[in-house]
Amino acid sequence: MALIFFIKGIILGFSIAAPVGPIGVLCIRRTLSHGMLNGFFSGLGTATADALYGCIAAFSLTVISTFLLDHQMYLRLFGGLFLLYLGYTTFKSIPEELTAKTGDKGLCATYLSAFFLTLTNPITIMSFAAVFAGLGIGEAAGDYILAGVLVFGVFTGSMLWWLTLSGMVALLRSSFDHKRLTWVNQLSGMIIAGFGILSLITI
Repeated sequence: MALIFFIKGIILGFSIAAPVGPIGVLCIRRTLSHGMLNGFFSGLGTATADALYGCIAAFSLTVISTFLLDHQMYLRLFGGLFLLYLGYTTFKSIPEELTAKTGDKGLCATYLSAFFLTLTNPITIMSFAAVFAGLGIGEAAGDYILAGVLVFGVFTGSMLWWLTLSGMVALLRSSFDHKRLTWVNQLSGMIIAGFGILSLITI
């Protein structure tokens, strides 16, 4: 039973992470600019946030989920503004300066930015709850072991996607020179800012 829940969690985590959104664009751009590890840490931050929201849904933590959903307007406002800022700084970034930023401090900032950006969309809790029910895994409610296995599966599946994405992009990194990286920064900046505008107008 636990293995089945773990596999279902992996499929769910992979499926939720795969659609390309602002974090996907960030992961691609950071991998090209800084290398695979930096892109992977962007995904790690998102996977952690997904696991946290999955935990809230799986363990039926209604007090937390209700609070987040009641304040989702403010969270989405913050997320939209942060995406606009991120889009602007990405657009203006110079490739040489980006590649010079390495080390644990850079990885920590990369992780935290993706983590908090993902947390600004509390509607994810409802998505998890709906998908859990659709996959027939609502029976995990009340069983903390199965719920924990499920959430770990979600985290693992999400991580598999980000590892795959950053790895594939890293293979293409050597073909990007200064000019192409500049284009990547500018295009990524516009796309990320576009997600920010969309987030703000849909509040």
